[in-house]
Amino acid sequence: MDKEVVVAQSAPAAIGPYSQGIRYGNLLFLSGQIPLDPATGQMVEGGTGEQTQRVLQNLHAVLAAVGGTLGNVVKTTVFLKRLDDFAEMNQVYGTFFVEKPPARSTVEVSSLPRGALVEIESIAVVP
Repeated sequence: MDKEVVVAQSAPAAIGPYSQGIRYGNLLFLSGQIPLDPATGQMVEGGTGEQTQRVLQNLHAVLAAVGGTLGNVVKTTVFLKRLDDFAEMNQVYGTFFVEKPPARSTVEVSSLPRGALVEIESIAVVP
């Protein structure tokens, strides 16, 4: 079985030597997404809530490139610049994962790329 690089035109392009996602069989490993607008390549305006929304939209775009949805996600890792923003992130996150939410870890980090307030990576099982 070979690993397949996943490229989604409707998600921000990788900004370094990594792939948006790697498919191995029916597993999809999605690189961490930050709140970049895929049309402009710029950070979205707003706080943690707005950034979380854009990040999850970006993850959805990568999943869609292989026929998946956020419903296929089995694990996420959320990186927050400030753990004090957990409630704001969690409120938005909950609107994207309504039924059978994935397992999740959330950690505070000292810094994120481009000054982002949130980054989320995930693992999905796709058709």
